[in-house]
Amino acid sequence: IFQQESIQDTTTMTENKPQALVSPSLLSCDFAKLADEANMITGCGAEWLHCDVMDGHFVPNLTMGAPVITCLRKHNPSFLDCHMMVSEPERWVKDFAKAGATSYTFHIEATKDPEALIKQIKEAGMLPALAIKPSTNVEAAIPYLDMVHMVLVMTVEPGFGGQKFMADMMPKVEQLRKLRPNLNIQVDGGLDKETVSVAAKAGANVIVAGSSVFKEDDKKAVIDHLRDAVIKAQPEWNQK
Repeated sequence: IFQQESIQDTTTMTENKPQALVSPSLLSCDFAKLADEANMITGCGAEWLHCDVMDGHFVPNLTMGAPVITCLRKHNPSFLDCHMMVSEPERWVKDFAKAGATSYTFHIEATKDPEALIKQIKEAGMLPALAIKPSTNVEAAIPYLDMVHMVLVMTVEPGFGGQKFMADMMPKVEQLRKLRPNLNIQVDGGLDKETVSVAAKAGANVIVAGSSVFKEDDKKAVIDHLRDAVIKAQPEWNQK
């Protein structure tokens, strides 16, 4: 039931534009209190929870796997936005679907057959999404835009939190927004109260933020600011 409710949420449109969504990265929370932190951050208004899955191969860091998602799902019914920074994304689809993941974002650099993987993700009952690293041209994602619910444009090198926002990735976001006005476009890396307006004006509607949310005492105010930046920028998208 929780998955069906979450999937309906992701298709919500506001005035024919994709919904402004904030997906705080749990990589920045206290893992010893994962369920409590997740419930706290959704209680502060976050629509999604961003789960950074790293295998130590595709990226040098090692984080959470499907067993952690299974445990988290028992305590939180929210949209679990799983970002798979792994070398063999096909290998983990079944496990993450069983664990309760809502969206499964794979890196296009990590698979030889994106279309087959997208089909696999859909058949497992999750929403498929694809991600591109800073060094990957946006053209790599274009053939699959009508097959996925979201494209993630990395605004830092994947693997570690707390990096500086790469504003030179914004032309990718702008191109994707021109091509697909209603597509969910996510940005991840270095997003905070200062940089979010740049991403929002380019066309991003799903904002991933980790340390900039969890380090603040008033987390709700930060989440509201990130969402409001998207809402404020949306009228400008059609003018570009």
